[in-house]
Amino acid sequence: MEKLTQEEKNILINKGTERPFSGKYTNEKSKGVYTCKICDAPLYDSGDKFDSGSGWPSFDDAIKGAIKRIPDADGRRVEIVCANCGAHLGHVFEGEGFTSKNRRYCVNSLSLNLIKKQDIKDENISYAYFAGGCFWGVEYYLQKLEGVKEVISGFMGGHVKNPSYYDVVRSNTGHLESVEVIYDKNKISFQELAKTFFEIHDPTQTDGQGPDIGKQYLSAVFVNNQEEREIVSKLIKKLEANGYKIATKIIEKSEFYPADESHQNYYEKKGGTPYCHGYTKRF
Repeated sequence: MEKLTQEEKNILINKGTERPFSGKYTNEKSKGVYTCKICDAPLYDSGDKFDSGSGWPSFDDAIKGAIKRIPDADGRRVEIVCANCGAHLGHVFEGEGFTSKNRRYCVNSLSLNLIKKQDIKDENISYAYFAGGCFWGVEYYLQKLEGVKEVISGFMGGHVKNPSYYDVVRSNTGHLESVEVIYDKNKISFQELAKTFFEIHDPTQTDGQGPDIGKQYLSAVFVNNQEEREIVSKLIKKLEANGYKIATKIIEKSEFYPADESHQNYYEKKGGTPYCHGYTKRF
């Protein structure tokens, strides 16, 4: 309980509601189990999650016995709380017709944690890591690709554990703004991801990306293995043969640190398009 932020306390204890489309899990597609932020009790399976367009994570079923319903005092809505600890989760609605179960558990992202299981349950899932300036723009374009499950903005390549955004911006942590791309290798290859990466940012810029100048904005591909290194090297050679002087570095993958929620799905939440990224055909 003492580890909760003030915003989390406002929702979980004081029964507040987060702003629509602001939550971490609104558009989350990973497989796993959603648990209570306070007591870690399992609440929802990802297989019951659906896109309601409401701006909050929506589920049409819950784990048996995990949720308690409490009618609001005004009699208009029904609150849902964790049956184990009583933490406020959101509200449940019936009869809206979104799914065959005709039920919508509308839940605050800040009430939940997600225990992912796709990395151990799905052998088709792979991970790729790119740095190409402000991670908002790289995330914006890569998450549009068919076969990409999720793109997470964060930091890689530095020497400080668990850096915050301001640590990276204001001090020399050595990290680059990076993205973790979770993708289905049966639907899209690493080579296709890398080719797109080279076409959505300027791989020739040596001091940052667009107006974002600084070491944290440099271009790099963090590779998981020798095969990925060879693929990126061949792509760079093709670009250089086409007249581009490539500044992109190939670096061994290190620990990836996700940025805080305010930096995830930035353009989807705020609207608009990237200010220093765009598509340019280079191959």
